[in-house]
Amino acid sequence: MKNFSFWEKKIQKVKKASYKFSSIDESIKNEILKEIKKQITTSKEKIFSANNKDVILAGRSGISKAVIDRLILNDKRIEEMINAIDTILSLESPVNKVIKMWQRNLKENNNFLVKKITVPIGVILMIYESRPNVTVDSVALCIKSNNCVILRGGKETINTNKVLVEIVNNSINKILKKSNFEFSKDIVLFIDNPSYDLLYKILSLKHYIDLVIPRGSEKMVNIIEEKSLIPILSHGSGVCHTYVDKEADIDVALKVCLNAKVQRPAVCNAMEKLLVHKDIAEKFLPKMAKIYIEHNVEIRGCKKTKKLLNKYGIKINLAEENDWYKEYLDYILAIKIVDDVDEAINHINYYGSHHSDAIITKNVSLQKKFEQEVDSSAIFINSSTRLHDGGVFGFGTEIGISTSKLHARGTMGLNELVTTKYIVEGNGAIRV
Repeated sequence: MKNFSFWEKKIQKVKKASYKFSSIDESIKNEILKEIKKQITTSKEKIFSANNKDVILAGRSGISKAVIDRLILNDKRIEEMINAIDTILSLESPVNKVIKMWQRNLKENNNFLVKKITVPIGVILMIYESRPNVTVDSVALCIKSNNCVILRGGKETINTNKVLVEIVNNSINKILKKSNFEFSKDIVLFIDNPSYDLLYKILSLKHYIDLVIPRGSEKMVNIIEEKSLIPILSHGSGVCHTYVDKEADIDVALKVCLNAKVQRPAVCNAMEKLLVHKDIAEKFLPKMAKIYIEHNVEIRGCKKTKKLLNKYGIKINLAEENDWYKEYLDYILAIKIVDDVDEAINHINYYGSHHSDAIITKNVSLQKKFEQEVDSSAIFINSSTRLHDGGVFGFGTEIGISTSKLHARGTMGLNELVTTKYIVEGNGAIRV
């Protein structure tokens, strides 16, 4: 097993590579991405074979079906990866853009120009679980934004990630050999040891790594935040809510609430809690509950919900206090009947994770109240929380959905992978 000093030297090389890569020409970045796309297409069988090993091992370890779904790569998901790269290729580079520029005239013959421009962050450490598509998404976004990336996936997708990183490195080496622009092959590093002891040591390397982005369970993210000496942009847990108001269109509510819960329950933007106004509960909840049961969703409800559904012969479990905080990532849903929109907003702000929350209503003033008072990174009006995604938003893909408030919030695409610097141009300008 490679020891920490081995990985520290590797990471030092990534940091060194980041300085030259920060100015790499747009055409070279695009050539690398095109080659990655090409090799993914021609290596599908190899990817599927490695992925099948991971899925079998995950099944033997007792992981839930909903979580195993996150591991699986099939033709549709490979196609989504390729389409994401295509979209990223079509987007303008976010680097070296002038945000603001102004002239300073302090005294005669002592003038200078100030420019604020965008620059890459540098070296980004991606720590993620389950979904192997994150490997390719992270690489594509980082390369396009002139960042170097260190990948540390979970043990449950180790075989798939090895094949995907092999494709990435082969693509980088191929373009490097035929490029006139000098850059290092060390722009992407894969940590193939999933040991947490090793990871904790890596999280001390603040001189070589500029930003950590953890994507995974709330427990994992909390541990990373506790251990890291490096700044973190958290991809937080998704305790996502939908509030069905008394003025909701019931057909819209049924459609949106079904999609938000069951379309893909093991992802962070899936709905975990359903709040329903008391005046529409009897018209809406029995219909909705029956649909959920048909889709194998386990319902846990407040006392009012349990009593109402029991009246219609629908047996559910009583929700406990912990249910309102919990991110299930599974076919489980907690339902609460509320008195009004204020109770819904207070519940979301207290129990939620500030990720993605929705309101279903025809009342425009309530829509405004909800979007202004709910403290979340994305608010959805008469639409599913499942829409909170970089690909769906037109960013190609995302490197995470930030629940932080500093630097970036919500889905993070290319524009969230840059920082700024000032350029001052003078002709002998001095401080007097």
